[in-house]
Amino acid sequence: MANPITILVDADACPVKGEVYRVARRYGIAVKVVAGAFLAVPDDPAIERVAAGGGWGAADDWIAARAGEGVVVVTADVPLAARCVAAGAVAIGPTGREFTPAGIGMALAMRNLMEDVRAGGETTGGPKPFSARDRSRFLSALDEAIVRLRRAGFA
Repeated sequence: MANPITILVDADACPVKGEVYRVARRYGIAVKVVAGAFLAVPDDPAIERVAAGGGWGAADDWIAARAGEGVVVVTADVPLAARCVAAGAVAIGPTGREFTPAGIGMALAMRNLMEDVRAGGETTGGPKPFSARDRSRFLSALDEAIVRLRRAGFA
């Protein structure tokens, strides 16, 4: 039997948890919803809630330690995405952006630049509001990642 696909969700402030559950049910894939503390999840044996602890970065560390081939990580956290991609996982942001080995360096550089700009007192306006188009792109990216992993021998 092929190795199973698992979806790990960086759940604190994740706007696409419902979409993850829907896609996971369709494919019969296990989901681990990881947060620093308690978080409500649907009553479904394939969906597991993981309270990683309250320490700074505990949820990120839990996810990164389990990232690897056959794992899809859903996160908007670029440093976490970089750790997961380095471990061989597929990392997708809530807007449908897939973090790739070729592009993760630029994503980290841009994140760090904007952090420096904000630390210097510049008002950057923050991220754009989450839209229906973002949700649609996410669903498409998640579906494509799962199909790609299945073709690679994961179940």
